[in-house]
This record gives sequence, structure tokens and C-alpha cells, in this order.
Amino acid sequence: MPTTSASFNLEKVLEALLITSKNEGSSTGSKTYAKGETFNSVSPVDGKTIAQVTTTTPEEYNQVLETATAAFKTWRKMPAPHRGEIVRQFNDELRRLKEPLGQLVSYEMGKSYQEGLGEVQEMIDICDFAVGLSRQLHGLTMHSERPGHRMYEQYHPLGVVGIISAFNFPVAVWAWNTALAWVCGDVTVWKPSEKTPLTGVACQHIAARIFKENNLPEGISNLISGDYKVGELMTKDSRVPLISATGSIKMGKKVAAVVGERLGKTLLELGGNNAIIVTPDADLKMTVIGAVFGAVGTAGQRCTSTRRLIVHESRYDQVKNALVEAYKQLRIGDPLDENNHVGPVIDKDAVKNYQKALDEVVKAGGHLLVEGGVLEGEGYESGCYVKPAIAEASNNYEIVQHETFAPILYLLKYSGDVENALDLQNGVKQGLSSAIMTNNLREAERFLSVEGSDCGIANVNIGTSGAEIGGAFGGEKETGGGRESGSDAWKIYMRRQTNTINYTTELPLAQGIKFDL
Repeated sequence: MPTTSASFNLEKVLEALLITSKNEGSSTGSKTYAKGETFNSVSPVDGKTIAQVTTTTPEEYNQVLETATAAFKTWRKMPAPHRGEIVRQFNDELRRLKEPLGQLVSYEMGKSYQEGLGEVQEMIDICDFAVGLSRQLHGLTMHSERPGHRMYEQYHPLGVVGIISAFNFPVAVWAWNTALAWVCGDVTVWKPSEKTPLTGVACQHIAARIFKENNLPEGISNLISGDYKVGELMTKDSRVPLISATGSIKMGKKVAAVVGERLGKTLLELGGNNAIIVTPDADLKMTVIGAVFGAVGTAGQRCTSTRRLIVHESRYDQVKNALVEAYKQLRIGDPLDENNHVGPVIDKDAVKNYQKALDEVVKAGGHLLVEGGVLEGEGYESGCYVKPAIAEASNNYEIVQHETFAPILYLLKYSGDVENALDLQNGVKQGLSSAIMTNNLREAERFLSVEGSDCGIANVNIGTSGAEIGGAFGGEKETGGGRESGSDAWKIYMRRQTNTINYTTELPLAQGIKFDL
């Protein structure tokens, strides 16, 4: 039966991260607020309460925003490479605390310990990226049509950046936004998911120490805690020019409407309905590994999790049989036991959604190739452990058209050319991640072409999940259109300004317009 890893000591983990039995959920750095009601952080691993966190009240929120707004006026004047040095110091602390923070991520969220460590590594990687970026926040120089004029563009800090993160990556997505925002000269206000609040408290403690040691003002890194009502305080606030929100499509539409009403900016990272296309020329071993990890990793709760496997009819039975055999080898249990492949889903609501999806696919005419179910008994007391399932289905089933945050893989069949598979892949409202398994160069290039995948991420011979921080991360259509992490994603955290300098004694107008006095 599943057992907790012998090396995991919750008391020591919490002590290392300065987590107590009751934690202040509102913070501007060294200063904290704790007037709100408390709520519990409950681990899906064993159903036990880890600790309590106080909810941010409207009054506390205003105190946080006033402090953040004041801090921005100081922080924005620090040269960007100096801000990068602060991020480097923060990164050193992440390296030092990688193991306990990774364990807390695993225990509070339910992902495997290896994935917990991997998430902290993502934080480290984006900080490394941001430190280098702090010396490369460059604009362009353009040739002016007017003699004796110079024209160029530059980027300035934007202001207060609001970050609303989801439970499935409780710290990495915050770091993607925060590391870039900080080097860009912004201050951040973070509302972590109410399902994983302690990882937020832990990260805020780390950041607060670094800013205090460098004699920097309160309010550069800020934390607020609670449910969607706390998030709404920020989305409605015109003092927050940018809201970066990760979550469901339903949530994203609400955020976009509220922020759009005040003409603010949004960076939305929403749902995915990700597919892998398996062509006649696919490598079977690579296909199975990519599909299985994509479908069951993080218990199917990644926004890039593989939801659909679109297999050519000539390989369908072969792939189907290989998947069934692979699923027989999966070990489900305590994610801190590294012998297990799959941990729990986040809570019992997620279990209900999983069960509902399986019922609906069968009702629509699908066939459960690998049956699901909720696990009970010793080691599964939380009620959050479910069996990864595979259902043979059709792309037009309503349940297949929607994202279910659970380890359910829909197996679809296509015939003819790869264009037919692309029609199925693109035939959903979401557009985050996609992949094709093929050794055919023409198929691979067609998949990546303007006529190919309509997703923000398109991979060849790797799965849909596991993005690196060097590339911009995000998707199209109802995924929201936002881009985080690498490439030039930093630009959304800054305001662009075009400058024209006249160094002559004349004042010619653009487009040759004459205006004589």
C-alpha cells in the first residue's frame, strides 16, 4: 500500500519555510496583516489540515495596494541590472530551499515529489533568465523621415502587477510573472489559489527576507489570500494596470470583462484541450511515453495535460494495446513516495468532475478502454485518489470538447492524410498545446505550418506537457492569448514609449505638412 516517503518530515519542512499553525495571508514584505477569517489548507495526500491562513479583508487589501503603489516609485528608479541582482539573491534562496519547498508543493497540491522539485527548478530557471534579461530590456532605433531627427522606442516599468495563480502550479507560474515583473521595474501583488495558500506564504517569506536585507521598501513583493472575492478586489482596481490570471476559461472570461471595463491589461493563461496526433510513421515507444506522462502526470491537472490522442487507423490497435499495457503498470498513491507514478487530484470536487466526465462519455456512446474509479482503503483516506482512465470516443462528444482537470485520455481515430487529424485537433475552442508523433518530415512541417496546429505550443516527437522557460508559454482561442515566461514575454510588464528628438533649428512636420506663420 502507498506510504509516505521516509525522508518526508512535515514539521521540518514547515519550520524551514517559516510556516506556522496560523499564517498571515496578507503581507507587504516584513509587515503582515491578520484581521480576516481563517481558512484551512488541506492536503489531498492524506486529507489532513496542514495549517491555517487568514483571508485578506478589503481594508487590508487597500493597505497592501497603497504600500505597493508607494514602493513602485522607488523600485522603478533602481537600474534594471541592480534589480536583476535582487532577483539573483532571491534565486540563491530558492536553490537553498529547493527540497523543502518542493516537498511542500507536493504535499499541499498532490503532485509527485519529482514534479514538486521540478516546479521549484522552474522558479530557479526563470530567475536565471530574468537576471540576464535585466541587461537586455531594449527597444529599437528607427530612421526618421525628417532631417536632423532621431527616433527610437524605449520601455518603462508599468506599475503594480496583479497575479492570480492556480493550484496546479502553485509557485512556478507566480515566479514566471514575478521574476520578469521585478526586473522590469514593477511591483507585484499575488493572490495564490485558496487551495494551495501555504506555498504562497512560504515564497513571500523568502522574498521578504531578500528585500529587507537590501534595505528596500515594503511593498515590492505583496501577498493577498482568499477566494475569488479577494481576487475581484484586484481585478476591479484601476491602480493595478495589469492582471495576470491563470485558471479556467470561465474565470478568465470574467476577469477579462472586469479588467476590460476599466481598460486595463490582462495576461490570461486558461484551459487547454491538448492533443497528440499519431501518424503511421510514429515511433511507438516515444508515443506511449509521451501520451502516458501527458495524460497522468500531475493526475491530469496540468493545463498542458494530454486530453486527446488522435491515432491513424493503421496504428490504432497497436497504440491502443500498448497504452492498456502501460496503464497496468501505473502505481497510484502517496506522491511523496517516489515509487508511485500518480498522486491524488486536488479535492473531492475534482473527483466529482472526474466521475461526471466518465459517465458523460459513456452516455454519449464512448467505450471505457481502461475503466476509472475512486480508490478507497488504507493510504487513500483523503478520498482524492482516482484511477487514470482511457475512453474510446469521438471528437464531437460534448464532454470531449471540454477540458476535464483529471487523468482521462480520449482515444480518437482518423483516416487518410494528416490534414484530417489536424481538423480534429483544431476542432475545439481551446488552443494551448499540441504535438505530433511522426518520422515523416513533410507531416511534421505541415503540422507546424500556417495550415497546421492552431495552438500556442506545437511540438514534434515530444508530448504536450513539460514546457521550458526559454520559450513564451501560452495559447490561442479560449486559452486566452497571453504569453508568459521566455522569449519577449517581458514586454507586457512594461509600457512602450516612442521618442523623437529634433536636434536642428528647424521644425519640419511629418508627412511634409506645411504650416507657416
